[in-house]
Amino acid sequence: MGKIIAFANQKGGVGKTTTCVNVAAYIAAMGKKVLLIDLDPQGNATSGLGIEKTSQTKTIYNVIDGDAIIDEVILPTYIDGFEIIPATVDLAGAEIDLVQMPNREYVIKNRLMRIKDKYDYILIDCPPSLGLLTVNALTCSNSIIIPIQCEFYALEGLTQLMNTIKLVKKHLNSEIDIEGVVLTMKDSRSNLVTQVGNEIRTFFGKKVFDTTIPRNIRLAEAPSHGTPIGVYDASSKGAKAYLDLAEEILKRNKEKYTKISTKIKVGGTND
Repeated sequence: MGKIIAFANQKGGVGKTTTCVNVAAYIAAMGKKVLLIDLDPQGNATSGLGIEKTSQTKTIYNVIDGDAIIDEVILPTYIDGFEIIPATVDLAGAEIDLVQMPNREYVIKNRLMRIKDKYDYILIDCPPSLGLLTVNALTCSNSIIIPIQCEFYALEGLTQLMNTIKLVKKHLNSEIDIEGVVLTMKDSRSNLVTQVGNEIRTFFGKKVFDTTIPRNIRLAEAPSHGTPIGVYDASSKGAKAYLDLAEEILKRNKEKYTKISTKIKVGGTND
């Protein structure tokens, strides 16, 4: 049975999509079957994997709206074992549609039931908000990974996210737990980064991953080329960090996996 992990933080610009895409790519490259669900109307995970958005593209919105079954919208990527359900700006309308649906918090969970067992991991890239799309993601997920940027305002709004998780756990999904917190965009030259990191570790304790993601220009460039960092520039610090993070996630889940280098080759073979 596949494990569903939501990547969520209502604060934008924290590296949420970058983390979701690169972790998914590396977990797939290490031998697991992975599905990424782009649940953000911006569709950055979709374009970041080179998926062309056209008016004919069937997306997660079609699944939510009942215009397509989930099997019909799953697309392959060029990494073996890694598939995606894309999103376009049309998904913004789903928030309004969901309000009128019965059992509105369970819509995505119910749609996922028919395919959940086909994957080892299903990763959901949530929008930067705490609306019904994010609530749907949390309701169907086994756990949540929270990317937090290493900056002064890192903890701002975090109480609201934690309250939302607490309410979902109490009323909608008693199984959900925090998988971990990942510190992103770390500039090791800054003393403030160390202070922020210490605050976050005090708040979350052992939930914070040992791996931190550096501020890295190659990570910022990769999505514009439609590739994860392990394809775009495997020698970069960002590639090493995301490979380490993917391994740390699998180890926390007591998974066996194939050891690889940072390089992900198209077609699923690795150096």
